[in-house]
Amino acid sequence: MADDVAIRVSNLTKKFKVYYDKGRSLKEVILFRNRNKHEVRTVLDNVSFDIKKGEAVGLIGHNGCGKSTLLKLISGILYPDGGSVDITGRVSSLLELGAGFHPDMSGRENIYINASIFGLTKDEIEARLQSIIDFSELAGFIDNPVRTYSSGMYMRLAFSVAINVDADVLLIDEILAVGDANFQAKCFSKLQEIREKGTTIVIVSHSLSQIENICDRSIWINEGRIKADGTPLAVHSEYLDFMNEQRQAAGGDALDIPPEYLAYMQERRYKENLKLSMIPEQQAAVEANGGQYRWGSGEVKITSITASGPDGVGKRQFEVGSDVYFKVHYHVEKPIKDAVFGIGFFRNSGENLYGTNTRIDGKPNFDLNEDGEFTIIMRKIPLMPDQYTVSFSIEYGDGVPVDYWKDALKIDTFRNTPDVGGFFMEHDWQYDANGKEEDNG
Repeated sequence: MADDVAIRVSNLTKKFKVYYDKGRSLKEVILFRNRNKHEVRTVLDNVSFDIKKGEAVGLIGHNGCGKSTLLKLISGILYPDGGSVDITGRVSSLLELGAGFHPDMSGRENIYINASIFGLTKDEIEARLQSIIDFSELAGFIDNPVRTYSSGMYMRLAFSVAINVDADVLLIDEILAVGDANFQAKCFSKLQEIREKGTTIVIVSHSLSQIENICDRSIWINEGRIKADGTPLAVHSEYLDFMNEQRQAAGGDALDIPPEYLAYMQERRYKENLKLSMIPEQQAAVEANGGQYRWGSGEVKITSITASGPDGVGKRQFEVGSDVYFKVHYHVEKPIKDAVFGIGFFRNSGENLYGTNTRIDGKPNFDLNEDGEFTIIMRKIPLMPDQYTVSFSIEYGDGVPVDYWKDALKIDTFRNTPDVGGFFMEHDWQYDANGKEEDNG
């Protein structure tokens, strides 16, 4: 196996026997052995792919397509009927809620049990124990039997153990669907952090936006075979088209189309219209950049963009009203004078929500002579829960684009209150003791 490959799946096949009327007791098996009819179903059929070290990959597909079985084969819980799986490094997995936990033992005791399953020694577990408890936010319940835990508490503890074993490969199957919005955001921020440290991540999820926020690549499993393998946006768009065709063929109508499909179609129409509005040079730049909506004269190029909170840890989920720090690194191919930095926020539909630049804000223009970075801090971000795209630009003079990168980054916002609308507005209510509004005049 090549040095840069973390997981190699080769010609993997898995079959299961499905019984129609299986005897449950020895007597039934003997007396009614002719009733034990079954069929053999091929869940995975000759599946092959490589996952490189440090790569984050999402597995998608409809229920029963074989993606969870594939993850269990990779983890070693199941064994294939044909083919092989090769993995380099320590593996940590979150495949079933509470797997590896003993219900009558405390959370603390289960940390020791679960972490030892992942290969940690007692000394290693003790060194990480407080970090696991702190991340789970279960300090007040850690000595209670886990049978008293809610499903969300199970997930907190299981995730906290899995991400603290310093694994080379992390496997996750839908478990992050459990839990409140704040802890989910915390989990995804942690996943971004360990991904940046080089951990290989494989996620099974029906939440396509979750996969897009974490993964570089998506693999679509359909009827036990790989139907598509590529960038999340391209694969997900193809997958949702297929699912909508299947739904309509089965008699579903337009009202039955899932929201994520509508969002994708809206984004696709927006990008098609955007491309039509471009001049030929800009359209050529989009093609040259592999479909990225990016153009400019090219003297200076944006090389990386990180979104974070005040702690500087990269993440993509932010609570409404929090500060968001965008750090942009750039490389100077040829010096430019009178440079201008810019930022813009858009809905997936393309609606322009806000944009500004250093010229608009009255900052003096400057020259770019060598590689560097700039940071823009968006204070108390007011965007209500949704996914947004952020664009960045470097211009010079009166607006000549040097590197205009539209939809360079996606972020999600969350809020645990049910107020509605597009923007959060700070407010207060004032009433007297009888429930009547106070006269502030």
